[in-house]
Amino acid sequence: MKTKTLKKDKINIITLGCSKNIVDSEVLYSQLKANNFVVEHESETDDANIVIINTCGFIDNAKEESINTIVRWAEAKEAGEIEKLYVTGCLSQRYKPDLEKEITEVDQYFGTTHLPQLLQALGADYKHELIGERVTTTPAHYAYLKISEGCDRPCSFCAIPIMRGKHVSKSFEQIEAEVKGLVKNGTKEILLIAQDSTFYGLDLYGERKLAELLRRISDIEGVEWIRLHYAYPSQFPLDALEVMAERDNICKYIDIPLQHVSDNMLKLMRRGITTKRTEELVQTIREKVPGIAIRTTLIAGHPGETEQDFKDLLEFVKRNRFDRLGIFTYSHEEGTYSGTLVDDLPQNVKEERAAMVMDLQQSISTEINKTRVGQVLKVLFDRKEGGYFIGRTEFDSPEVDNEVLVDASTNYVRLGDFANVLIESAEDFDLFGKVIS
Repeated sequence: MKTKTLKKDKINIITLGCSKNIVDSEVLYSQLKANNFVVEHESETDDANIVIINTCGFIDNAKEESINTIVRWAEAKEAGEIEKLYVTGCLSQRYKPDLEKEITEVDQYFGTTHLPQLLQALGADYKHELIGERVTTTPAHYAYLKISEGCDRPCSFCAIPIMRGKHVSKSFEQIEAEVKGLVKNGTKEILLIAQDSTFYGLDLYGERKLAELLRRISDIEGVEWIRLHYAYPSQFPLDALEVMAERDNICKYIDIPLQHVSDNMLKLMRRGITTKRTEELVQTIREKVPGIAIRTTLIAGHPGETEQDFKDLLEFVKRNRFDRLGIFTYSHEEGTYSGTLVDDLPQNVKEERAAMVMDLQQSISTEINKTRVGQVLKVLFDRKEGGYFIGRTEFDSPEVDNEVLVDASTNYVRLGDFANVLIESAEDFDLFGKVIS
């Protein structure tokens, strides 16, 4: 059992959930470093005496992972292996009273907007002069950049507005300063994220300003790739597509979670769009940005989803041949409109439907990848693993999309650098090639 010593506190930050949580942890990390704490993110040595868990509360699986992680470290505290345990993030924001009753070993729980209070509990000051600056926990050559917080959309199944609040955009100036700071520290790829990136600027400037934001970031010297995530389909700002098409350092890539396609489900989900308009939007994106890779996310098994609704979804995927696709099974979330509906589909049916979509997507991905054989693609290399240097094209985001592998025994690249790769073979979700320059 550890005993209290005069040794300096060491803090381990554990991040669960999405890229938006990663950014929050990086901001926390930077604040603690500025207060002269010894800090690590996802420490492998387990020698910290203070642990902070940044939780996710998005869907059942994420909530379960967060609770299991809290319990694990609560047991570690009870055994004397750590001295202090703090919990923050979405799960804590949403279920704080319940968590305080059930897992009492945690010293304090904090919500998503309580960074100053968390710092105060640690005996640290909130450094206002650090706004826009942060230590990245991703590889140095890419970084996530949150352009706004919260969401004003009324989607029936989503608890994010409950956990994150209303949409609040960062100013142009704040984002530009953050990008310049990242580039100064070696970042080459900026991954723009938000709960709804297409809503950007409406609250600050009275109209959507995503197109102007893309131009401003694109103009910053040293930014080699800009990647857009989490675009909302309803009332999509088409002028942003024009900027994407004209700027070489904006990736031909967009992540646009469509969730479903049948009119019945889109109405139940309160998505503010129809089947026809969804189809037209996908077509417009491809027409305005030739060669663009579209990533989407879908939901299987929302209350009221009929066999016909699901068939419509399958046909939609087959017809539109998305470059990248993920699917979740519906998770019943209290506090949402969908949470008041009868969750009428068994879990095994939801999982079967999700599997059918992914089987279809796997075949589509294989066919698309095979068309890349013989092409020379610009690749940004992220890591070395299992005898391969592994990187990504402009059509792929970290962690979730396809990768390019080159044999490390016959090729050499520096991690974090770009190289031109001749694609020699393809699998379902991977490309293989050799560096030519």
